[in-house]
Amino acid sequence: MKITIIHGQNHKGSTYHIGKIFLTKYMETAGPGITGEGENGGTAEVNEFFLPRDLPHFCLGCFSCIEDDTKCAYFEEKTRIMKEVETSDLLIFTTPTYCMHASAPMKAFIDLTFNYWMAHRPRKCMFSKKAVVISTAAGAGTKSAIKDITTTLLYWGVPYIRTYGIAVQAASWDQVKDKKKKKIESDMAKLSASVQKAKVRTGIKTRGVFFLMRMMQKRDMGSSPVEKAYWEKQGWLGKDRPWK
Repeated sequence: MKITIIHGQNHKGSTYHIGKIFLTKYMETAGPGITGEGENGGTAEVNEFFLPRDLPHFCLGCFSCIEDDTKCAYFEEKTRIMKEVETSDLLIFTTPTYCMHASAPMKAFIDLTFNYWMAHRPRKCMFSKKAVVISTAAGAGTKSAIKDITTTLLYWGVPYIRTYGIAVQAASWDQVKDKKKKKIESDMAKLSASVQKAKVRTGIKTRGVFFLMRMMQKRDMGSSPVEKAYWEKQGWLGKDRPWK
């Protein structure tokens, strides 16, 4: 089992702590071969990235990656993260809510990986993953912050996505009231159990987006002949599908 966590902030605030609680609960109650910190004695490989520390750039809008991924000005830094994403079973995203949306570093990461979307060159590996998205706010906004990330995951092809947003009514984790922390602990235990038990199946929504993009590629309505050639090579313009 391999897990990758992407934090939409460098500091270790409330969102970071909730993400770590989820990870601990997940590993404590999972089966052999994953627990590491739990009672079954197994291990899980966990990779953790902080934004903007690990990707301190904004997309230039140059479209170089449409023709060739390696032409991106930030290819090496982006690929370091995406290699772990592609080879992980579970993805965990955490972001504080800034101005009712995901953090700027998280949005920058989303922009820099837009060529992974089904409209361009989706990766087959994405269609077998689970993902959890966690966000906090002092008050309102977690719903829209979470949606920024879940939209990306849908268009990457990730079929199983669970979310958790909460108003912590505090500026730091230390300021969060004990009663609220106990609720979070309970919520994370339930969420981790749910994620563990779930079977990954590609649903109607994911398939619908895929077939729409497939039709677009077949009709030469994509961004580049390079992308159509990619779809043809995968066999997706024929009978093959990324979830099979």
